[in-house]
Amino acid sequence: MSQVTTAPLTAKDFQTDQEVRWCPGCGDYSILAQVQKVMPSIGVPRENIVIISGIGCSSRFPYYMNTYGMHSIHGRATAIASGLKASRPELSVWVVTGDGDSLSIGGNHTIHLIRRNFDINILLFNNQIYGLTKGQYSPTSEEHKITKSTPFGSIDHPFNPLALAMGADATFVARSMDRDTKHLQEMLTRANNHKGASFLEIYQNCNIFNDGAFEIFTEKGTKPEETLFLENGKPLIFGANKNKGIKLDGFTPVVVDLENGGSVDELWVHDERDFYKAQILVRLFDNPRKDGHLPRPFGVFYETERACYEDVMQMQIEEVQATKGKGNLDKLLKGNENWVIK
Repeated sequence: MSQVTTAPLTAKDFQTDQEVRWCPGCGDYSILAQVQKVMPSIGVPRENIVIISGIGCSSRFPYYMNTYGMHSIHGRATAIASGLKASRPELSVWVVTGDGDSLSIGGNHTIHLIRRNFDINILLFNNQIYGLTKGQYSPTSEEHKITKSTPFGSIDHPFNPLALAMGADATFVARSMDRDTKHLQEMLTRANNHKGASFLEIYQNCNIFNDGAFEIFTEKGTKPEETLFLENGKPLIFGANKNKGIKLDGFTPVVVDLENGGSVDELWVHDERDFYKAQILVRLFDNPRKDGHLPRPFGVFYETERACYEDVMQMQIEEVQATKGKGNLDKLLKGNENWVIK
């Protein structure tokens, strides 16, 4: 009998016959390409991968991935993904969502998936705008942002997505960007390899309604001075000539000039397991731009282990079955307290 061999999957195997319909130049094209490149390396058959989205430009994603998927309803992708993972824990479940979809109407669902720690990968495309509905401000839009729904400027204080994830006790928190393809592939792989809820924020340019929102972090002329790429066990160093670093003065991060008296030995060494320092790192997001200002961090901010919801749920079911046998639905519906109405 001849042995049947299965050829390794490639990025092309994850492409569908659907026309990709995003605006030309949209950052979503790059994110889709990187996800398709990473998928063959995770070792999961396509029939065991599920992409679930809500509503928004990013939510077209399931149409373009040759896996199982669902284009669900606004803000509820995380709830649907939670139900799927609870019932089919063996599946690799990915939630693709936007800053409006997941942080506005879907905000509660997002934080509860994170705190429950389902083994699900959340990819949050953040373009700081509502793109699908043509340019209203979103929960991540900066203050004073002039949009179609805020003609005099937004008075809302914006969400810091990673701080929100840390507040919900996320077990994996990371950030990348659409235009750094190598780094994005690395973060997608790290998110997949994590056992638990992975929260990956991806800066994504909307070139129609919010073009250049993250240009300072992506353009060659400014990127080295404005970004800090986190590497576990290595000091926080940035700058075009790697001539700047960050140290902690108490709990306050301070820029160190390594060419004028500063020493690498005094720098903050990144530890992905340090919950308290991760809280400081995610807050570099809030630092105003000025001379000596702090750069925006990218990479894995925090990772830890905690039991996954679906595993604990299955253990509870098995324990109850072992001690009490099969459940009685009629008894459950009647409850422990009954009243007779006369």
